[in-house]
Amino acid sequence: MISSLHGTVLHSSSDQVVIDVGGVGFSVAVPGDVAHTATVGERLLLHTSLIVREDALSLFGFADRSELEIFGLLISVTGVGPKSALGVLSHLTVDQIAEAVNAEDDAPFRRVSGIGPKTAKLIVVQLAGKVQPVGVAAKVSTAGGSDVVDQVTAALVGLGWSEKVAAEAAAQTAAEATEAERSAVAPLLRRTLALLGPARV
Repeated sequence: MISSLHGTVLHSSSDQVVIDVGGVGFSVAVPGDVAHTATVGERLLLHTSLIVREDALSLFGFADRSELEIFGLLISVTGVGPKSALGVLSHLTVDQIAEAVNAEDDAPFRRVSGIGPKTAKLIVVQLAGKVQPVGVAAKVSTAGGSDVVDQVTAALVGLGWSEKVAAEAAAQTAAEATEAERSAVAPLLRRTLALLGPARV
């Protein structure tokens, strides 16, 4: 079992990276945010899951173990394959998945390409009680300012970032910002834009 890879990025596309580890190039399917930040020539650590099929061996990689664990839970759901699970993790953060499941809200999953209404409902039902928010967004929501973070996230999505990338960046910025910056959209948005750099539409 290949549980992680740490090497130099040789190639990056919208949903895949190739990592050179000891002279061997591993092709790894990744969520959109990983592909977005992967830079050719720089080193990258991925937590991976090796999916064995009769006709193929496929690697799926994630930036942290919480995403890898959610991936494992998603592919255990009836009707959810590795590519569909990767699609969910390209559109939703671990916290957003946990919040949707705990609220019994299948709408976020129905917005993912390849996930139909029946499968979305199964995800909510079969993951009930198995997932909890773990990321920065959860910490920010307990500290206040979540409405401002939501508005900044919406603004970033309108500017071309994916909902997942926007939510994570806004939450990270809010966690590091002063109380004054967290209380208004404009200063928090400026700080988040400085963190993200140019959008990749």
